Amino acid sequence: MKVILLGATGMVGQGALRECLLDSGVDNVLAIGRTPAGVEHPKLRDIVRADLFDLNPIAAELSGYDACLFCLGVSSVGMSEEAYRRVTFDLTLSVARTLADVKPGMRFLYVSGAGTDSSERGRLMWARVKGRTENALLKLPLDAYMFRPAFIQPMHRVRSKTTLYRALYAVSRPLYPVLRRLAPGIVTSSETLGRAMVAVAANGAPKRILEASDINAI
Repeated sequence: MKVILLGATGMVGQGALRECLLDSGVDNVLAIGRTPAGVEHPKLRDIVRADLFDLNPIAAELSGYDACLFCLGVSSVGMSEEAYRRVTFDLTLSVARTLADVKPGMRFLYVSGAGTDSSERGRLMWARVKGRTENALLKLPLDAYMFRPAFIQPMHRVRSKTTLYRALYAVSRPLYPVLRRLAPGIVTSSETLGRAMVAVAANGAPKRILEASDINAI
C-alpha cells in the first residue's frame, strides 16, 4: 500500500506517520506539507509546498497512491469562522478534489473530532464547520472515512505543538491505562489512532464515521 499523508508534523500526523513506517503493509509514504516531516526513513518522501491549496502542479506525483491520511488541522480558539473555515473546509476540500480527479475512488481518511455537527446548524462554530467538511467529503467520488477521536494521549515521543496541551498530556500520561479502561468511548492514543488509520486505509471499515470507541475497536 502506498499512502499520502498531510499534517505529518502535527500530533495526530506524527502518530500516523510512525505507524505507517512501522507497518510492513505500507510500502511508501508521501508526506506533503509546508515543512518537511522531520523524519528520515527509506519508505518516506517529502514534498514541501508553500501553497497547499493548489496541488495541481504535483498532480502527476500523486498518481499510484492507494490512500490519503488527512491529519492537517488547526484549533478554532481565537479564530473567526471565516478564517477557520478556510483552513478546515476550503483546504481539505481542495486537496480531496485534486485526489478525486487523480484517482477516483481513492480511500480518503479525514481526522475530524468528537462532537462534530453533521447537521451543520449547531451553536458551536468549529463543530458546524467540521460537519460541513465531513458532509462534503462524503459526496465526493472518494472512498472516504471520518475519524472522530476525542482525547488523544500522545505516545512514543509524539508531541503536540501547543504548550498547554503538552503540559496536560504530561500529567495524563501515567493515568492513560486507567482512563482508557474507564472511558473507551472518549480516550485513545496516538498509537491506537495511527494503527486504526493504517488498518482502514488498507481494508476500509463498516462505518463511514468512526468515533473513539470504533477507533479503539479497530
